[in-house]
Amino acid sequence: MSVRPEVIYVGDPMCSWCWGMAPVVEYIANRPDVDFRVVVGGLRPGPAAQPLDADLRGFLAHHWEKVAEATGQPFNPVALKRENWTYDTEMPARAVVVMRQLQPQHGLTLFTRIQRAFYADGVDVTEPASYPALLDGLDVDTGEFMRLLVSEEARTQAWSDFAEARELGVMGFPTVLLRIDGKLQVLSRGYAGIDYFDSVLAHWVEGVQAASANGACSLDAPC
Repeated sequence: MSVRPEVIYVGDPMCSWCWGMAPVVEYIANRPDVDFRVVVGGLRPGPAAQPLDADLRGFLAHHWEKVAEATGQPFNPVALKRENWTYDTEMPARAVVVMRQLQPQHGLTLFTRIQRAFYADGVDVTEPASYPALLDGLDVDTGEFMRLLVSEEARTQAWSDFAEARELGVMGFPTVLLRIDGKLQVLSRGYAGIDYFDSVLAHWVEGVQAASANGACSLDAPC
C-alpha cells in the first residue's frame, strides 16, 4: 500500500517571514503528491504579547524591510504607526483554527488572507471586527464563525496548536516538516523558496513511491 507523505506547515499569520513565504506555502499546499496541514505556532499570543513601543517598532521596521527585500512580498508600514497597540497573535490563530473546524479546505486561505490584511493592507487583525470582511467569498456561516472566534473553545483550540508545535520540536516560524509512516523529517527551518521544495519533495516522494512498490517505506530508505 502506498504511504502518502504529509507536509506539516507550522507558522503564524503575524510572522513576517511566514508572510514572506506565503506564495511558497501555497505552492506546496497545491501539490498533488502530498497531503498538507497547517499548525498555528503561536508567535506572541496572550501572555507573550508585546506592547508596540518604540523599541519593538524600530526592530520590526528593520526586520520587515529585510523580509521584503529577500522575498518581494509587500509590507505596509501603517501597522507600525498604531498607538496603544499590543502585538498579540492569539486572535489570528483563533481565526485559523475556527475556519479549520468549520471549513477545513479554507484553513490556509484564511491564514493567507490574515497575513495579507495585516502586512500589505495594514488591517488590525487582533480585533474580531476585522474578520467578517476576511470571510468574503468563503463558504462559511459568518455568524457562527464570529461566535466561535471569541469563544473559550477557540482559545483552547489555538493553544492546543501552540502545544502541538512545541511537541513537534518547532521553536521558530516558518517551519516545514514532512511526516512519512509516522516519522518526521524537517524540510526547512525558516524561509526557503519554491525551487528548494521542488527538489526536496521530489526526492522524498520518489523515495516513498519506490519503497512502496517494494512493500516497505521508511525515512531511512529514504522515502
